[in-house]
Amino acid sequence: MPAFTPDQELDLLFNPDLIPASVKAELPADLHIRPLARSDYHRGHIQILSVLTSAPDPGLAGYQATFDAQRNIVNTYYTLVIVNKANDQVVAVGCVFIERKFLRNLGKVGHIEDIAVSKDMQGKKLGLRVIQALTGISEALGCYKTILNCSDDNIPFYKKCGYEKKENEMAKYNTAPLSGPSRASTPKL
Repeated sequence: MPAFTPDQELDLLFNPDLIPASVKAELPADLHIRPLARSDYHRGHIQILSVLTSAPDPGLAGYQATFDAQRNIVNTYYTLVIVNKANDQVVAVGCVFIERKFLRNLGKVGHIEDIAVSKDMQGKKLGLRVIQALTGISEALGCYKTILNCSDDNIPFYKKCGYEKKENEMAKYNTAPLSGPSRASTPKL
C-alpha cells in the first residue's frame, strides 16, 4: 500500500495556502485536502470523475499535458482533491476557474465545476467540504460571485452549501466528432 505523500513532495497546481484552514480543520484525520498534483493520474483522479459522466483515460502524457496547460494559465484554474491518507488515493475532487470580466469594474467570477466524490465515500460531507474550499478560494481571489450548474436533483445539496437557484442554464453540445489531443487546440482567427 503506497504511503501518503506530503504536499511538499508534490508538483501542485496552485499554492495550498489558498485552501481555507476552516475547511481543512473539518476533515477527519485520515483525509487530506490539497491542490491537484501532476502525479494524481496515479492516485485515481480520472476514475473519481467518472462518477459524473464519461471520463475516458487520457493516458499519463495527456493528463500531464492538460495539468501543465492549466498551470500555465496563471491565476485561473484551482482544482483540488481530497486524498485518503491510508492508501494515498483521491476520493473527492472539484474545480473553480476564474473568469475575468469587463463589467462590474473588471470583476471576476468563480465557476465551480466537476464536483465528484468516490461512491464509497459519499455521505461523509466530502462534497460539502470541496464546495466550501472552492467557494473560499473564489472569494479570497476577489470574485464578486461564485456560480455553478447542477441538476434539479442536486439543488437541495447546493442550497445546504449556501447557494441559491438563480436563472437557467442553456447548453449546446458540439455534435461533430471530436478528435484526439488536437481538439484542445484553438483555431487562429
